[in-house]
Amino acid sequence: MMKSDMAERAPWLIRRIPAGGIEQVQGLIDDLNLHTVCRSASCPNLGECFHSGTATFLILGGICTRGCRFCGVPKGDPPPVDEAEAENVAIAVARMGLKHAVVTSVTRDDLPDGGAEQFAACIRNIRAKDAKVTVEVLTPDFAGNRQSLQIVLNERPDVFNHNVETVPRLYEQVRPRANYQQSLNVLGQAAECGIVWVKSGLMLGLGETEAEVLDVFADLRQVGVNSLTVGQYLRPTREHLPVVDYIHPDRFAFLAEEAKRMGFVHIASGPLVRSSYHAGEVFR
Repeated sequence: MMKSDMAERAPWLIRRIPAGGIEQVQGLIDDLNLHTVCRSASCPNLGECFHSGTATFLILGGICTRGCRFCGVPKGDPPPVDEAEAENVAIAVARMGLKHAVVTSVTRDDLPDGGAEQFAACIRNIRAKDAKVTVEVLTPDFAGNRQSLQIVLNERPDVFNHNVETVPRLYEQVRPRANYQQSLNVLGQAAECGIVWVKSGLMLGLGETEAEVLDVFADLRQVGVNSLTVGQYLRPTREHLPVVDYIHPDRFAFLAEEAKRMGFVHIASGPLVRSSYHAGEVFR
């Protein structure tokens, strides 16, 4: 189910791409040898975000060691970690004049710490250039290594995000090398450390039921998550999982109300919502 099918079944997903600004942001990213999840994961909001001068930085190279069947980021054997990357991320944040910086990564199961020290270095470098910039990290699960995760948490990111992505029943199909309980443990550790904003998100349209989604909401609240994103799964290529359902905006609105009732403080729920879409709004 690619674009023509989507246009017929879900016209609310078709949008005009803003003109201008895209080349400037991409040029800066390329000049500093950086990656963005916006481009690597084929985010539908790339035009809007680049037009407004925002981006989510993808660290630890652009190749992932896992093979999640929903994700457009290339898979394979990643290159060595770029020692200049953390400083270059901070330079890009400063040049773009960002007030809220979002840093995510590919999964690096090949590294002893899973890339945790690179996250920590990015946080330190961004704050060294401007202590007023709020920093959000969207991390992998570090293969369940609590010590690696603690390296990141010790830097006290303003927002700690780790996505559960889907409901437990679909993990083997969608995230075959991940574990739902392990992801909950990651989020729980962040909450236990006193991180003010603990965030997670999931995609809809992979065959989950509404009851299963609400159960995930309850699990997230149980471990201390207070910020939530819910969006529509869109198939990056024909090699990825097909879309089972296109969820109507009214259902996203219903889920937002349910999440609010459960106690989530910040909720972004809509067809085009992604993990870092309008991420800085939590501080407005």
